Amino acid sequence: MKEHEIASAVRGKAGLEDDEHATAATRATLSVLGERLSGAESGGLSPALAEALPVADQGATFGVEEFYRRVAQVEDRGCTHDGAREHARAVVAALKGGVSPGEFDDLTAQLPADYRQDLLSTAGLEGRT
Repeated sequence: MKEHEIASAVRGKAGLEDDEHATAATRATLSVLGERLSGAESGGLSPALAEALPVADQGATFGVEEFYRRVAQVEDRGCTHDGAREHARAVVAALKGGVSPGEFDDLTAQLPADYRQDLLSTAGLEGRT
């Protein structure tokens, strides 16, 4: 899945006014998500997800609230914590819609419970472990 495809879906899901904002939100979310996953953890990702996620060699360990803080910082554009949360959830929902359930499960399996309960909750993962 290409970044511009995700950004297009994010614009509609998050109600963003222009493509530039949707692209900034998408890039910020994917960048920070890539920081969270390590290169070793990303080895099982499909080519579609691996192309979208710029995964760092050394994954950083931080919770979902710090994830949103980093997304807001990277996105800039005056993005608030709540805005970053909404945008990140839209990016994840767009990712889910663009890959197979198995591919998305490979990604979610690499994230801790606080991510699954919050960030991933709008992507139809309620009840999954």
